[in-house]
Amino acid sequence: MEEASDHPNPQVLTVLEALRQASHHLQTNPTLNSDNSNSSAIKALLELETESNSLLSSDPHLSALSRHLSSLKDLVHTLQKSRGHSLTSFLTRRASTQSISRVAGSIESEIRAWIDRERVEDLTRALRELADDDELVKLLTQFENRVSQGFSHELQDLILKSKVFSLLESVLCNPNCSKKIREHSGFAVSALIRFNKDVFVGQVLMGRTVLALIAMGSRSSLTVLWSLIKSIKSPLVDEIESNGEIPKIISFFSSQDLDIRIAAVDCAFEIGYYGRKEAIEAMLKEGVIEKLLELQRSEMGGILIEMGWFNEEENMKSFDGVDIEGIRRSRDSREKRFLETHPFASCVARFAVQLEVGEGLRQREKRAFKQEILGLVREACASDAEAATIVAEVLWGSSP
Repeated sequence: MEEASDHPNPQVLTVLEALRQASHHLQTNPTLNSDNSNSSAIKALLELETESNSLLSSDPHLSALSRHLSSLKDLVHTLQKSRGHSLTSFLTRRASTQSISRVAGSIESEIRAWIDRERVEDLTRALRELADDDELVKLLTQFENRVSQGFSHELQDLILKSKVFSLLESVLCNPNCSKKIREHSGFAVSALIRFNKDVFVGQVLMGRTVLALIAMGSRSSLTVLWSLIKSIKSPLVDEIESNGEIPKIISFFSSQDLDIRIAAVDCAFEIGYYGRKEAIEAMLKEGVIEKLLELQRSEMGGILIEMGWFNEEENMKSFDGVDIEGIRRSRDSREKRFLETHPFASCVARFAVQLEVGEGLRQREKRAFKQEILGLVREACASDAEAATIVAEVLWGSSP
């Protein structure tokens, strides 16, 4: 990458962003009708073409963009001259508008590539220097938003050549960096996995990302961990279990911070869904059922089955013409609203359902674990009535 682009002129970025927006707007309907907003886009592009000549000429990466702008100017002049009603004028206008749309697409692509290159360079420089937290947070947020827009071969090549993942992991694992920077680095890693799991998942599994996230133990780091488990599934759960990290995740159930408790339970649910036998055994050994039961008894808990929602469908089946699907949707909506304010409601049954419907266990293992969970519930409950209620919920199966 050229040294000249290390500190891009902000004026260039402003002009290019205006060009990008105008070219994007122009692609769908490249007309010159006076009442059409695309006429304004063409006008803006032509004005910027004149203004940008001196700005763009100094950057070799923008030479193709200058050529596209010049081509656009010629095409617009051709379109403006074909105002007649003859067949020739009609065909000329049709060909010109198609060409304008195509050139506008090329302009947007060139601009996007330039902006991507500059921002990746800025990010890698900032990750190495670790000078300004606010600037680095801004760059990390921009990067996360960009890769979240969808896959791009060109952007992936930039990321790989710049070794962005290694830099993000290095910052994430650096205890001398601020917690805010480390958390934003974690979110950027998660975005890269969604961007292209096939390329970046190996770096997560072989690196220190997961250990660093768990060691940080914040709501954001556990949210990133939850996202990674959902994306990578059983292979990541295997790594978590083999590295002995499950006890640390379960220990967050006792945090004084409610958000950390919620994030830890979410992680446990995902481990339950994707975990193999060894991971589930490790959770049960750490007392996951007993700890979930404590959370369920708290003011943020509750028991969904006591609200009668699970009996509605059965009670109404005997009536002709009853909309059972409507009953289910209504129940699910009410349950969702309740769980927003009571995140630990029926969490024992919800955990059991995760195991039962999940992908990590064989059927015989699911049956065996369900019986083990029922036994643990009976032992941990304070009364026979409480045990009967929670056992009923596990057997009914709350929504996961």
